[in-house]
Amino acid sequence: MKKASRCPKCGATDIAVVPPGRYNSFPVGFHSAKLERYICLFCGFTEEWVDENAMERVRQYYGELSSGGAGETKS
Repeated sequence: MKKASRCPKCGATDIAVVPPGRYNSFPVGFHSAKLERYICLFCGFTEEWVDENAMERVRQYYGELSSGGAGETKS
């Protein structure tokens, strides 16, 4: 929905964007990564995207947890 402005479930184009904020985040070590949420106002399907500024921190933190190696991600 972020890139196509269309719901992948029902095809509707009436999409609400909930910008990153206090309750739109998840823990990344001692920090948090903000989420941008997209909601289809027709069927209720939701989609979340991690803020681009937090992606490197997410890769480093969760890559270490999932693979045991610093900065590596599991495919």
